[in-house]
Amino acid sequence: MTVTLEDARAMDAADPLADLRERFLLPQGVIYLDGNSLGALPKTSIARTSDVVLQQWGNSLIRSWNEHGWIDAPQRIGAKIAPLIGAKPHEVIVTDSVTVNLFKLIVAAARLSPDRPVLLSEAGNFHTDLHVASGAAELLGMRLEALQRDAVLAALGADTNLLLLTHVHYKAGFRFDMAEVTAAAKEAGALTLWDLSHSVGAVPLHLNRDGAELAVGCGYKYLNGGPGAPAFLYVAEHLQEQLVSPLRGWMGHAAPFAFTDDYVPAPGIARFLAGTPPILSLAALEAGVESFGGVEMDALWAKSISLFDLFAQLVEERCSGFGLECISPRDAELRGSHISYRHPHAFEICQALIAAGVIGDFRSPDVVRFGLTPLYLGHEDIWQAVDRLHAILQSESWRDPSFSVRGKVT
Repeated sequence: MTVTLEDARAMDAADPLADLRERFLLPQGVIYLDGNSLGALPKTSIARTSDVVLQQWGNSLIRSWNEHGWIDAPQRIGAKIAPLIGAKPHEVIVTDSVTVNLFKLIVAAARLSPDRPVLLSEAGNFHTDLHVASGAAELLGMRLEALQRDAVLAALGADTNLLLLTHVHYKAGFRFDMAEVTAAAKEAGALTLWDLSHSVGAVPLHLNRDGAELAVGCGYKYLNGGPGAPAFLYVAEHLQEQLVSPLRGWMGHAAPFAFTDDYVPAPGIARFLAGTPPILSLAALEAGVESFGGVEMDALWAKSISLFDLFAQLVEERCSGFGLECISPRDAELRGSHISYRHPHAFEICQALIAAGVIGDFRSPDVVRFGLTPLYLGHEDIWQAVDRLHAILQSESWRDPSFSVRGKVT
């Protein structure tokens, strides 16, 4: 049975999360399906960052480190992220970027088992993960083995030091079973480091329940922390005193204002801080994390499933015969919160959609990807997006030469 626009509007009318959209500033006439790459702007972020600049920085100046809690921001915001990932508040801290945090945790963890020479990962993993892992392996005299997804678990063995995986694949959206994979690595004597960049704020996470030991995550995607927002890292409570960051900055020192020459790591998760916290970016991230206030992740996930199913159904009904191939799992337990299609002209189709007011994104070489962010998307958005996609495919307007011009960010 074909889903009509009226059907989609009825779904939104019955949606208990529909009012969450009002927490965000979204441009009129734009359907934003790229929140898995850069989240939307929370309205509270505008006032929050303005206050930090004009009042805290402008009036309190350097006193704000104490008077306005700047010095505690990494731990405070980490504690607010903790419920979103199923962790204890003192197991999460906000600092640096995903890339830097990967390096810190790879090196720190690998040094626990110097007799195990293999860093194991998935071929086709997000490239920064593999780039950082290869660099760390060279520095440590180890080797990186990147295997196809279905071969990873079988490769775990006595020489495996650390298993590095992205929980939800950035392109197709495939999701690992965290508990199963972590248990398999533990049985082999290896630690596991999870990249949660396409998971946090999108799918329910239970790091403590699933036995996760190490993780990193992005602040500017589903957490809506703003462009280039700081990332976070997680270290399970029982491992914190065993690991020492290879980037031994002053903020990770046990007594940073003692100004001593020797390095003594701070107790607990704070030892993974490095340089001075970026307060303006942290203020925006804190507002983004707080946009989840009063919302259960299970409810968000249920809406994500509804949005995905509607998108997939509408594409099947209205866009079959145009060469689109869905590469994302239909089973909700096997995926994240985006849906991706392969097409030989995915780039041009993506650009034509953007020109039509539907912002998704392109992933080389031939994938167009649509982020389904239930905090601010509705079922009518999905219906309208697929309607415009159908019009573009039917008219072949994507063949306009202007849609083949590539910028620095594609």
